[in-house]
Amino acid sequence: MMMLSTIIRTIDVHGVPIGYTDTGDPNGRSDSPVIVFGHSLLFGSWMFRAQIDVLREHYRCIAIDWRGQGGTQPTLDGYDMDTLTADAVGLIRALHLAPVHWVGIGMGGFVGQRVAARHGELLRSLTLLDTSAGPEDPSKIGRYTRLAWAVRLFGVDAVRGKVARLLFGPAFLADPAAAATIDEWAERLDRVDRVGTRKAIRGVLDRATADREVTGITAPTLVAVGADDAVTPIAEAWRLTELIPKARFEVIENAGHCCVLEQPGVVTALVQSFLADIDG
Repeated sequence: MMMLSTIIRTIDVHGVPIGYTDTGDPNGRSDSPVIVFGHSLLFGSWMFRAQIDVLREHYRCIAIDWRGQGGTQPTLDGYDMDTLTADAVGLIRALHLAPVHWVGIGMGGFVGQRVAARHGELLRSLTLLDTSAGPEDPSKIGRYTRLAWAVRLFGVDAVRGKVARLLFGPAFLADPAAAATIDEWAERLDRVDRVGTRKAIRGVLDRATADREVTGITAPTLVAVGADDAVTPIAEAWRLTELIPKARFEVIENAGHCCVLEQPGVVTALVQSFLADIDG
């Protein structure tokens, strides 16, 4: 599969330059359905390139970069899920995209849930990958906080192995062909401002629950999770599915938290099938 290069653009949302990529309308008439992608913590919009490379044939694909990650510069504050939700809503409205299909993984799923619950008119569908509605597991916060400080002080190389084992499943880590992807992830993360990275981690760790909000989601919803996800166990993803009315649930085999990178073809086909049922 040929991976197409993308250029990071910026748009002013409430005075903050938000980075994003945009494939443009595939038919040149500005009426194709739109997919907005929201990436996981410690990544950027680039993690969806395999999906975008295929889906751009029929969809205008836009991928946002959260504050302090990817192509969006660090800010003094605003890393909480409510502010990131406002950033996403602002981008959708400023680019006149609604209603859109939202595809979010991890952190992008936290935001997608809130967009769907608070601004349902903006969404045509909701795909939530490796994410949950609840707050961070208290038993994990101490460990994640220490890792955040290590990244802030010494860079990702100091804790690369530990973080990689959280993000990627054992099958992917054991595959020699996956080494290039893991190297790219580490190199990209190392180029990002460390202060912004730490603040983004704190934004995820300190997030409030969305349990009550998600019960009001009306958009058709797909919830999927890697079978080996150590960050969002299957039980948490299933609980999210039960909270959202009529949500569909899928488990992706041989994948950890980063299913879009670990099983790109499987995820793409899953999204394609789900959206085809909606778009007809």
